[in-house]
Amino acid sequence: MTDRIYAIGDIHGQSAMLDTALARIENDGGTEARIVFLGDYVDRGPDSKGVIDTLTEGLAKGRNWTCVKGNHDRLFEWFVLPPKPRNDPHLLIGYDWTHPNIGGRETMQSYGVDVPERIRSEDLAQTLRERVPDAHLEFLASLKICHRETGLFFAHAGVRPGVALSDQHEDDLVWIREAFLHDETDHGALVVHGHTPVETPDLRVNRLNLDTGAGYGKPLTVAVFEGETIHALRESGRVRLR
Repeated sequence: MTDRIYAIGDIHGQSAMLDTALARIENDGGTEARIVFLGDYVDRGPDSKGVIDTLTEGLAKGRNWTCVKGNHDRLFEWFVLPPKPRNDPHLLIGYDWTHPNIGGRETMQSYGVDVPERIRSEDLAQTLRERVPDAHLEFLASLKICHRETGLFFAHAGVRPGVALSDQHEDDLVWIREAFLHDETDHGALVVHGHTPVETPDLRVNRLNLDTGAGYGKPLTVAVFEGETIHALRESGRVRLR
């Protein structure tokens, strides 16, 4: 499949969990470990700013890290980048990034911005933009929509069945759910993804889901790919998945 590579599922503002996961990887693979982050760095958890601080600092130090874009990262990016806030048409009618069910308010609070009772979205976006470091804006804009290794394809949400991996659309890569989850097509590589919370890492014939609900206070999952074997990396050590 590939030389050793690690993947981390949806983080959702859980900076303390991220620190623990990185320490676990360092103990297992050293400071030069290759890591793919599966997106959704922000929203719901208490410290989205801290998560992006950690990722931007690691990248600036030359860490061998690849950061894939999640739908929540795109929501944040589209809201805060000038000239005006942009809403994702995939959201349900009546929803936007500031809706309590989405988690954008927690992200704003991590930057020291509260949402008042009455404010226009463009004014709120401007206030937030003044608090978000340029390095964070550059990070959001630079996120990859997918990443491929030998035998592995990393995407936040999944892929559209029947479409070549090289032709996948960003909307599917960050948002797809049922059409992908209920399909057992051989995609030409094992698709490693997050986006849909599960209790434990969910390995199927054609995909591996690593979103174990960190955004809701549940564990953050790390997987290790080495040769043809796959392990979950837990506090107690490696647990073989395949």
